[in-house]
Amino acid sequence: MQRISQAESNLSRFFSKLGKFRDIWNTEKDGKQAEKRSFIRYAILATAVFLLLVGFLNQNNFVRWIKAGIEIRQQEKQMERYQREIKEMDNQIHGLTTSKDSLEQYAREHFNFAEPGDDVYLEED
Repeated sequence: MQRISQAESNLSRFFSKLGKFRDIWNTEKDGKQAEKRSFIRYAILATAVFLLLVGFLNQNNFVRWIKAGIEIRQQEKQMERYQREIKEMDNQIHGLTTSKDSLEQYAREHFNFAEPGDDVYLEED
């Protein structure tokens, strides 16, 4: 009984700074509404415990939910980047397949191709 009284006094001190909740923890002010105020106190405690269990101690907690949201946003950005790269590659493929000159230029730049009789100079990076 003394532990409960001590816990209530600790809670009373904690909630004394919260305005309207200040008086709900003071059992001396219960008066005629003792049963109702007692129920409100236990309802608040039960709600707090429930939120603690569901929000932080459960397998599907808030922390995991926030991490999943961050990961989803990162993956969406990565998808957008890949879509831009695919579009650039499609444009490059289209340019290489429609024009022989662009294909020849690409082969010379990237694969060091040369026509017979060309002088080839390679620069070292």
